[in-house]
Amino acid sequence: MSVQGKICGLSDQISVDTAVNNGARFIGLVFYPPSPRNIDPNLASQLVSKIPTNVDKVGLFVDPEDALIKTVLESVKLDWIQLHGSESPDRVRHIRQKFDTRILKAIKISDQSDFEAAKNYENVADMLLFDAKAPKHMANALPGGNGLVFDWRIMQGLEFSIPWMLAGGLTAENVAEAVKISGAKFVDTSSGVEIEPGRKDPAAITAFLTALAVIDS
Repeated sequence: MSVQGKICGLSDQISVDTAVNNGARFIGLVFYPPSPRNIDPNLASQLVSKIPTNVDKVGLFVDPEDALIKTVLESVKLDWIQLHGSESPDRVRHIRQKFDTRILKAIKISDQSDFEAAKNYENVADMLLFDAKAPKHMANALPGGNGLVFDWRIMQGLEFSIPWMLAGGLTAENVAEAVKISGAKFVDTSSGVEIEPGRKDPAAITAFLTALAVIDS
């Protein structure tokens, strides 16, 4: 089986169709107003209304209130809720139970010690996502989608009881190396397939997913 890809931060029909037609396993929609990839729930519903059932719809939230999640779910039938903030394990458990939706919990990584935090979420999430942690001096840093890469070598030998996804600065050019070093079976990109923040490049989406299709996992 080839490595499974997630294209995140989609906000226009051409990009959604390109991702689906080229084999994306997950479609990511951002519901976080400060992000340039933020999308209105009604538009999100229109964009994903015709995608096949074998492509999962993931809604990305950052430390969300229940009311925001409820509002989004009233418009978009999400398969996953991605929590990309500083949500505690108890908060993740609450969201998972209240909304009866699978949880993808992001963990920010800069060194191997950061993986210890992931252990606290193995019993409350359905999948983990490892993203590069923005340095404190980085201006206008977002919770994710900053195009940063962490050292994939620090993942070697690590084991988790639930599936995990690799993110952080992945592109068509480096994803094969990232998979080889980290052992990832699932990968996520957003800024790596953009012309500018919030504006996807269909050609880059195609190239990224084509690169995944030929990786021997």
